[in-house]
Amino acid sequence: MNVREQFRARHPLKLTEDGAGAKPLSSGNKEADKARVAEQAERIAACQDIFYAERRRKLLIILQGMDTSGKDGTVRGVFGRLDPLGVRCVAIRAPSVDERERDYLWRVHREVPAQGQLVVFNRSHYEDVLYPAVHGQIDDKECTRRYQQIRDFERMLCETGTVVLKFFLHISKEEQRQRLQARLEQADKHWKVDPNDLQERKYWDAYRAFYQSVIEKTDTDAAPWYVIPADSKTHRNLAIASIMVETLDEMKLAYPPANPEYFRIRVT
Repeated sequence: MNVREQFRARHPLKLTEDGAGAKPLSSGNKEADKARVAEQAERIAACQDIFYAERRRKLLIILQGMDTSGKDGTVRGVFGRLDPLGVRCVAIRAPSVDERERDYLWRVHREVPAQGQLVVFNRSHYEDVLYPAVHGQIDDKECTRRYQQIRDFERMLCETGTVVLKFFLHISKEEQRQRLQARLEQADKHWKVDPNDLQERKYWDAYRAFYQSVIEKTDTDAAPWYVIPADSKTHRNLAIASIMVETLDEMKLAYPPANPEYFRIRVT
């Protein structure tokens, strides 16, 4: 089995508290694992250069998770070495007035990758099921309808040349408490404090239940979910980087053929 198959076999799509602290890919040495992450991040950067030069495929990475689960940290740790020329990171926030006047996928579809691009969604269209469902703004019937619409949307992306990888950063409730508390106790972290995060924590069980449902209902062969144990930041990055490297290697990337005429040109 490859890394993706092994990872899904070891960590099926079940969100348990114990699962958040698992480290199936770890060597047992944190510094060695950090070195592996750095090596893989460099490998991803090298592949992305060829990916952009090819200009024939598209790659969409979706990062979802509870508040403080490490979406920003993943962007820095795994994707921070990539050339901005062919990479975009899109933060999906609460919809604007203009966006609310259209279907909920409109604002997302505008941000999907073009040929040669790698796009990372920091949160995504799944917010348009999770938040309204948890807060009672949509009922079960509407949730089911949106699950189907999202499956169709992602299938369309895949059928038109986009590779879609979806990562759920799975932290425990205790780990979230510690991370929120650490922010409150460090002056240089106060800019990251959103009082709404403390309010949303009260809905932890509801979010966990809806995340479980969302993952189960929208996990497909074309656009699979990977539940990433994320209590360990190092292991979180190691797992995602490993899956990324394997995915890119399987694409058999290659630079476009050289132009023989260029070898004859002499710059004066």
